[in-house]
Amino acid sequence: MEESPVDTAQEQESASRPVVGTRERIVRAASQLMQRHGYDGTGIKQISVTANATPGSVYHFFPGGKQELAVAVIRSGEQEFIDELDAVMRAESDPAEALRIFTALLADGLHASGWHSGCPVAATALGAAGRLPDIQVAAAVALSHWHELVFERLKEAGIDEEEARGLAHTVISTLEGAELSAQLSRSREPLDLAGKHLARLVEGARGATHRHHPGS
Repeated sequence: MEESPVDTAQEQESASRPVVGTRERIVRAASQLMQRHGYDGTGIKQISVTANATPGSVYHFFPGGKQELAVAVIRSGEQEFIDELDAVMRAESDPAEALRIFTALLADGLHASGWHSGCPVAATALGAAGRLPDIQVAAAVALSHWHELVFERLKEAGIDEEEARGLAHTVISTLEGAELSAQLSRSREPLDLAGKHLARLVEGARGATHRHHPGS
């Protein structure tokens, strides 16, 4: 029997999709659930069902159980944030405009998720970091790497090093707070306002650097 064009197209589409391995499915499922229910509200059974895997598979990849999996979720969220922010800041040479664009992207993503998919690092670490050192350390490392990324991009844009370092902390703290506020209020306004005001801070820092170092 001849294949129909629809069958052929579906096979080609399926073949072109990247295959997601079991470990990655488990991490994605855990991230999704922890963003919605937090660390304490998420169980291994829930994760295995959402990931279409067995509880045995979860423990195969994460012998340390939920705590080890939570660390993997934080590291995955850390890298996703780095990839997205770095892509925007490299594509847009003006860091002020880059931050406007990035906060709009965060707002778009949060709205599309029904206000559920906030920051996986904060959602996973809050409530658990105080009693689980591995989770606290993973979250602290993620924040440190985000600060360093923004610091480097601001410095490359010509902002004074000391100013860029302090401003990088302000950027990350503002983004984290605005994302949480947007999620709780079910409104993109906190992120849109954060983008506008962070852009002004960056523009002011660039102007101050140029006044102090006219040749820079």
